[in-house]
Amino acid sequence: MADVSLKEVALIVGVVAACYWNSLFCGFVFDDVSAILDNKDLHPSTPLKNLFQNDFWGTPMSEVTGVVGRAELLSSIFFLAAFLSYTKSKGPDNTIVWTPIAVTVFLVAVATLCKEQGITVVGICCVYEVFVAQGYTLPVLLDTAVQILRGKGSIPFSMLQTLLKLIVLMFSTLLLVVVRVQVIQSQLPVFTRFDNPAAVSPSPARQLTFNYLLPVNAWLLLNPSELCCDWTMGTIPLVESLLDVRNVATLTFFCFLGSLVVFSLRYPGDSSKTVLMALCLIVLPFIPASNLFFPVGFVVAERVLYVPSMGFCILVAHGWKKLSNKSVLRKISWVCLAVVLFTHALKTLHRNWDWESEYTLFMSALKVNKNNAKLWNNVGHALENEKNFERALQFFIQATQVQPDDIGAHMNVGRTYKNLNKTKEAEESYMIAKSLMPQIIPGKKYAARVAPNHLNVYINLANLIRANESRLEEADQLYRQAISMRPDFKQAYISRGELLLKMNKPLKAKEAYLRALELDRTNADLWYNLAIVYIELKDPTEALKNFNRALELNPTHKLALFNSALLMQESGDARLRPEAKQRLLNYVKEEPQDANGYFNLGMLAMDDKKDVEAEAWMKKAIRLQPNFRSALFNLALLYSQTSKELMALPVLEDLLKYYPDHTKGLILKGDILMNQKKDIVGAKKCFEKILELDPNNVQGKHNLCVVYFEERDLIKAEKCLVETLALAPHEEYIQRHLNIVRSKIASLSVTEQSSLLADGTATTAEEKKKSFQNLKEVKNEQKASQTTADNNKGQSKNKKRTEKNSMEKETPKKSSKEIKDIEKKRVAALKRLEEIERILNGE
Repeated sequence: MADVSLKEVALIVGVVAACYWNSLFCGFVFDDVSAILDNKDLHPSTPLKNLFQNDFWGTPMSEVTGVVGRAELLSSIFFLAAFLSYTKSKGPDNTIVWTPIAVTVFLVAVATLCKEQGITVVGICCVYEVFVAQGYTLPVLLDTAVQILRGKGSIPFSMLQTLLKLIVLMFSTLLLVVVRVQVIQSQLPVFTRFDNPAAVSPSPARQLTFNYLLPVNAWLLLNPSELCCDWTMGTIPLVESLLDVRNVATLTFFCFLGSLVVFSLRYPGDSSKTVLMALCLIVLPFIPASNLFFPVGFVVAERVLYVPSMGFCILVAHGWKKLSNKSVLRKISWVCLAVVLFTHALKTLHRNWDWESEYTLFMSALKVNKNNAKLWNNVGHALENEKNFERALQFFIQATQVQPDDIGAHMNVGRTYKNLNKTKEAEESYMIAKSLMPQIIPGKKYAARVAPNHLNVYINLANLIRANESRLEEADQLYRQAISMRPDFKQAYISRGELLLKMNKPLKAKEAYLRALELDRTNADLWYNLAIVYIELKDPTEALKNFNRALELNPTHKLALFNSALLMQESGDARLRPEAKQRLLNYVKEEPQDANGYFNLGMLAMDDKKDVEAEAWMKKAIRLQPNFRSALFNLALLYSQTSKELMALPVLEDLLKYYPDHTKGLILKGDILMNQKKDIVGAKKCFEKILELDPNNVQGKHNLCVVYFEERDLIKAEKCLVETLALAPHEEYIQRHLNIVRSKIASLSVTEQSSLLADGTATTAEEKKKSFQNLKEVKNEQKASQTTADNNKGQSKNKKRTEKNSMEKETPKKSSKEIKDIEKKRVAALKRLEEIERILNGE
């Protein structure tokens, strides 16, 4: 092998860097999303053994999925390394050096793990050994074989050594194949006619099309001007007749290839050996993707030409060298080389920008081929990811027109209509997709005849119609139909479990989630959903266990962090509060813009009597969500209970600006206005507003009675208390207050009469103060009302919480100091006027 100088290496590296520098500005597109961003095998927590059990996308190779390989470029590196290692296996005097052979076997295995076509390097090594290392030609081999068969000669020792090396290589290859077959459980992948239409076509269309694809690939190597990221579906129309003009290209290709094969095998010399090795690099690595022995999941794929392009470059370089050695053609050969390098470099730079984003990539593909529905769908997906649903819908509809029987295209149309809130049109599209599904054939696996993702049409349709409460059973039937078609359809169990919870059937939902866990016990979402079921079953202990299991699998599972923290908080167990706080802190770290996390941290701090900390959390929640109902009320409540009533008033003003009918906010505001600011008129307006909203609100009406008493309208106060007692006849404190008012009316009448008889003057201010002392006692002895929770919808789904009540015993007091103590107790009782708002996870 010729030595390569440092200058040559530097030149090659420089040219490559110049051609591909702009690719650094491109994002992850197309297969990058599935193979890298969404690949669980790349997570640090994934066991290393999964890399050998799963395919390139992180999917178990034993499931009904497409043939997918490892990175072609990585495979090419180990492919070349294996070949270069084998070239060193010939020692002096034609002896065998086993170390390079052992290294070759190892590198072949690695190349095969990267991409299945890596195993074809063994064939190249065999050809190299026979025709290059040993220098045989096909006529010599045939002549030797004839002599041996006639008994006129024996096998040469050098040939025996060659056979031994080849046997070792072939045995190792066979072992790799056996392992590979065991991994996929002896089943070839299943593809649909959308992936590779020729694979399911009858004869002779199938054979003619597959053979025509060979010159198509050769043309891509020779003239890579029109490149396309996806060549599936209708990219290349079927060759259905012998009269199709494209058969001329097929015939020409085989004639040219045959002449090169004859030249390389028949004649000795360096030129024939170079051509032979170039042909081996072109043909052998391409065979697994050629559709000649088994169908693959594409029509044409430029990526499978990476290794064959090495052989093609050898042919081009060899031909150029032949031309440049002739003095007449030397200059023109150099000019041609310069033009080829320059134009291909420019093409590479331009092509790199096509890979900037998924939108630019698929739009560039549509310029090459408009007959591929998958490309129209992919442009639609790119626009859909940008929330540009109107434009996405146009591309999805175009996909259905290009390929009317494309189930996925109709599903895309339905999903986009749903995003545009056009449920009628969405259902119609899903029904079309459903009608295109093949019918079940008894005794034949359904999944073997349809792409697994097409079964999602049942899931999507069910998810759509279950928004209608009257169609829940119909949605459940669709989920069960999907499960009957594919018993290992995990998503169907998950979606059905959610529906069963909605139908108030938690036990059946539990069964669905347990079945899904049998299929995938490493799915944190499933454990989380099962925890929600146990909450519905009123089993918080099991719910917490399942939340913890979800967090073991995914420590940053946001919903599990949040809802488990709330469950701990509701348990009333003070020992769980530190862990609940830590989980909420982890939650806000993952979701720093979610006000609910800060609000619940504030509630925890209030439970722990950490008023300053609670105030800080509540304020942060309100900054993120100024109209946060519960945060506003509880902050006002916190100020009220910490003797900062006047600071609570502006917070209550904000609360009532957003929620004018917030009864508890009106009660608290009225209390503060009456007790702290002595604003009887303002307090009266608050209590009257409460009665406008709810005429039977006992606490609001009772407080209004107190206002009447403060206004010295004892007759009106008496009438008010009588009406209040009628609403709550069993409330002893209302009856007692009514008795006090009646007593004051009677005593006031006697006092006024005595005063008028004595000197005809009115009562003094001091006397008035004494006469109303008991009324203040009445006001401050109010029983704290039972409270109900505000419902704050957020992320958690199917989550119901128990109500918390606050009740303070009333004890009549007479001194001003005791009245103040009662007021403090009343404020403390109001702390629980608002229940923790629960976050529901939207679909």
